[in-house]
Amino acid sequence: MAGRVWHSDEGSESPRIIGCLQQDTPKMASSTTSSGLPASSFGVTNKSYDVEDNPKTMSERPAAEESGSKPSGELETDATEIRITVNRADDDKSICLNVEERGVWGNKIEFILSCLSFAVGLGNIWRFPYLCYRNGGGAFLIPYFSMLCITGLPLFYFELSFGQYGQEGPITIWKAVPLFQGIGIGMFMIAFFIALYYNIIIAWAFFYLFSSFTAELPWQSCDHWWNTAACRRFDTKNCTANNGLMSRNGTCYLETDVSREEWQLLNASSESMKLPADEYFHNFMLDISEGFHDDEGHTLQWRLCLCLILSWFVVFLGLFKGVTSMGKAVYFTALFPYAVLVILFARAVTLPGYIDGITFYITPEWSKLLTARVWADAAMQIFFSLGPCWGGLITLASYNKFNNNCLRDAIFIGIANCATSFFSGFVIFGIVGFMAFKLGVPVEEVAAQGAGLAFVAYPEAVARLPISPLWSILFFVMLLTLGLGSQFTIVQTVITCLVDVFGLRRHYKTMCCVVCTVGCILGLTMCTRHGMFILQLLDNYSGTYSALMIGCLELIAIMWVYGVDNFMDDIKSMLGGYPAGYYYWKFVWKYITPASVFMILLFTFIDYSPSSYSNYEFPVWADVLGWCISFSCIAAVPVRAVWLILGKSGPLEARIQQLCRPAHDWGPPDRKRTDDTTLNAIDSKTPLANDEELYEMERESSYLTRVSEEWEDEEDDGLHMKVPSRTKV
Repeated sequence: MAGRVWHSDEGSESPRIIGCLQQDTPKMASSTTSSGLPASSFGVTNKSYDVEDNPKTMSERPAAEESGSKPSGELETDATEIRITVNRADDDKSICLNVEERGVWGNKIEFILSCLSFAVGLGNIWRFPYLCYRNGGGAFLIPYFSMLCITGLPLFYFELSFGQYGQEGPITIWKAVPLFQGIGIGMFMIAFFIALYYNIIIAWAFFYLFSSFTAELPWQSCDHWWNTAACRRFDTKNCTANNGLMSRNGTCYLETDVSREEWQLLNASSESMKLPADEYFHNFMLDISEGFHDDEGHTLQWRLCLCLILSWFVVFLGLFKGVTSMGKAVYFTALFPYAVLVILFARAVTLPGYIDGITFYITPEWSKLLTARVWADAAMQIFFSLGPCWGGLITLASYNKFNNNCLRDAIFIGIANCATSFFSGFVIFGIVGFMAFKLGVPVEEVAAQGAGLAFVAYPEAVARLPISPLWSILFFVMLLTLGLGSQFTIVQTVITCLVDVFGLRRHYKTMCCVVCTVGCILGLTMCTRHGMFILQLLDNYSGTYSALMIGCLELIAIMWVYGVDNFMDDIKSMLGGYPAGYYYWKFVWKYITPASVFMILLFTFIDYSPSSYSNYEFPVWADVLGWCISFSCIAAVPVRAVWLILGKSGPLEARIQQLCRPAHDWGPPDRKRTDDTTLNAIDSKTPLANDEELYEMERESSYLTRVSEEWEDEEDDGLHMKVPSRTKV
């Protein structure tokens, strides 16, 4: 038996094996490699090898007559294509079998940092501290860590285990239960929508970063063309301490100094005043329109467009070599934010008003633990902070080594994520306390969340510090690294889905470029004067309701249809034994976690309110569009299920039962065969084989024909191919 191996150097590609069996020998070789393919003599373009059981120890043999090349040692590990040829004299047709191997992380640290960078994002900085003070301060940690144990950590561990065992992206991994493949499509859609608006926030951070390279920050005064009469830059501390109100010209008035009507006008004027940082954000960077009804709102902001293009270019640079380049980038995106947080914390503790801010942040209010809102906020924060149900965790784990201990990883990342959120509150509220001290107002009037904290409150506080540009640069570099760390995983999820579904692994770089280009073009709609409203719409609907429903469905599909015992056996095959807390994981996966996710979903629906931003209420059509975005991700589940059912034959119940069983190629590549002697010959792109179709090859396939006497013709069902059991050469 003779064979050829064609080698190509595409650094980012995972090795790809293509077996082409030609009908020229009466019988196949009696030995196989460790990959399960027949062992023979191999040739690489200009190189030739003898294959032993371990591919890494393949030794070269002279083959000038076959390849015209010189010997060159061992087979390169970056070979991306291997072709095996088995010849038979009476025919010249061939059979090609495709087996694609995924890449793996360079080392354990890269995976840990990637997961940490994905989990620790902007929400840890701009949402958790606000929720903590609003829901009872230090008392909020009790429901927060409780929800980590029953919702966040079980989901996190489940998706890491699922992705690591399946070694597939979020769509193709549903060979486990083909009927629910729409869940993977829904994850893909959620990740795509989130990637669109998440990169806009990164573009904002770039905008502020570039604006910080000045001697005086542009939001330090009210003397710019974008400022209005409402801009306030006066220290009101002494005035408010005496129960007075300051007018727009900086004069302080007491209630006894003016008439009742004038006092009411001063009150209204005081409430309408805006900070310079607020006007810089809304009037200069966003140049925000009055609403969707504003005909001039479609104007592109060219500065933001350039920042968005830069954002997508950075994402491309981080992902164009797949996990190889991403694994190197996360060393910076995962670790640098901690260095900045420590530096900012060290500066904050030296500021006046710091103690007031921290006291406001952590003082427990135990009575609030009796309210349902506090527990719901804790559950929602831990759910969206760890990022399950977006496909990112499955994607990251799919590049793991098969025997990696993902339970240990899940526990470490879950605790690190929560600790980061809590620590960031000391930094944020320390600075907010300083700002409240300077303005002479209570801390609660300054405290904010979301974009208002990151791009208004914090920049305003930084502008009041000595050497303010330095602290501004540090803060926005931290925001950039936090955002990019999460964005890398989100975009990698989109790319992995497309590459796995359409078999484009050899064209990974092209697909990466296409995804980033399309994302950039669509993202330009959020660089208009309407951009903030579009971003709020996507943020409210794309990854909230749909992600929660996806979470319920994936747990039901695996724990009830696939079977929790089967899933535990899969984990056992990876770890060499059942995980610690065997009965705990079975119980929470099957009952507690699905119920808790459903309760979060229910509370989210109850707490629903139409979209708005500041004082602008979105039109009804905008909310309808938002619901369409949300439910389009969920609609993929029943639509795909119906499509697959219609594609099968037989009674409806039998078709559904067939699609609820794992496909024959479910699992890691070296475990997809049901025994050592039979090679599954179903096209791996159609993971819907039933028991009768297993190991069959349709005759209509243009590239299949008989290969030897071991081919068996069984009526009209198809052809079976037998290969010998594995033995060493």
